[in-house]
Amino acid sequence: MTDFDPELIESARKTFAGPVAFLKSAPALHFLPEPTVPEVAFAGRSNVGKSSLLNALTNRNGLARTSNTPGRTQELNFFDVGDPVKFRLVDMPGYGFAKAPKDVVKKWRFLVNDYLRGRDVLKRVLVLIDSRHGIKEVDRDILDMLDAAAVSYRIVLTKGDKIKPAELAEVTRRTIDEARKRPAAHPDILATSSEKSDGIAELRAAVVEAVSV
Repeated sequence: MTDFDPELIESARKTFAGPVAFLKSAPALHFLPEPTVPEVAFAGRSNVGKSSLLNALTNRNGLARTSNTPGRTQELNFFDVGDPVKFRLVDMPGYGFAKAPKDVVKKWRFLVNDYLRGRDVLKRVLVLIDSRHGIKEVDRDILDMLDAAAVSYRIVLTKGDKIKPAELAEVTRRTIDEARKRPAAHPDILATSSEKSDGIAELRAAVVEAVSV
């Protein structure tokens, strides 16, 4: 686990204790909000626990929709943090959904790739990886896309409470080894659990740190 300054941890806690509100969904680039504040995007395979993590991050149960139907959300969802707005969280469409039609997958790739390459206010992407499985080939596709677009990203392990501590330590080690070989990846990763709130304070700090650079 990355060590964050206690002052940053507290500042991030206060930030997320303040106003957080859904702004809009963007099914295509021309629906994006004006790029007036920094953005941090969340990417992850369908069913990785992205909505649960966003809800834990913001300490709000219903901010992001949780669904038992992987791949349902095929839009970029924007959330304002602060009043006045300090930065935005962007919930990206889940990837790796095996049952989705090819045209849906193609649309996802175009939307995500265009957003990643053309969004100057995008400060960092947090790529969520299920700690029970580690990095899979479908995850490497998005990591390759981020490396090619030269977009800074950080890997976040989810569902850390679902495996034994020794297993979590091992998958963390393997993930760090891979991240440090990738040009656009942050060298350190975060391990989290939405249910147990493990790593959530550090995740908040990582978001605030990213938008403050």
